[in-house]
Amino acid sequence: MEQNLYHLSDAERKEKGIETLPDNLGYAISITENSALIKKVLGEHIFPRFIEIKKKEWDDYRIQVPKYELDKYLSVL
Repeated sequence: MEQNLYHLSDAERKEKGIETLPDNLGYAISITENSALIKKVLGEHIFPRFIEIKKKEWDDYRIQVPKYELDKYLSVL
């Protein structure tokens, strides 16, 4: 690719067939849950536990208040 991908609009990337990675763990987990490839690679016995652990990890992460938000908004209170 000779163009800077970050300068392309969503429509231009789609037109060129350029896909993007999931932008958060929750979305990535939902894609992985439906992946026959990952299920085959991990095996029937590991796959469900892997998904369960990743969902727990996402839940733990998403309830945290990021340092950025604490620094930016806490002083306003």
